[in-house]
Amino acid sequence: MSMMKEFKTFAMRGNVMDMAIGIIIGGAFGKIITSFVNDVLMPPIGMLVGGVDFSELSLKLSDAVMGEGGEVVKAAVTINYGSFINTVIDFLIIAFAIFMVIKGMNRMKKKEEAKPAPPPPGPSNEEKLLGEIRDLLKK
Repeated sequence: MSMMKEFKTFAMRGNVMDMAIGIIIGGAFGKIITSFVNDVLMPPIGMLVGGVDFSELSLKLSDAVMGEGGEVVKAAVTINYGSFINTVIDFLIIAFAIFMVIKGMNRMKKKEEAKPAPPPPGPSNEEKLLGEIRDLLKK
């Protein structure tokens, strides 16, 4: 099998396509959660803690160095822990959403497993006849 045919077989398998779709939807879901956190959730939380915008929180390690013409020669060095707080909140919301989806799937799986298995089918007519013949031959 040529390498192109082998690759085509691999790429068109159902689980590879499902994974690709999952990654695309996951990326879009991540953008939605990021927007939700930054635009909906963080402003009220910032108001509750005194009007703080978390994305603006940072710890300055060194000031910017300015040249003679007023241009920045060396940028300020900062630790942007506010962005980190936003990212942690994004992660927690995504993790909770995934947890709820998996919990629902597990609940549905348990309901499926709790159903009693159908009884195995009885022997066919041929098997019954063969069993009778066997019993007659034993006698």
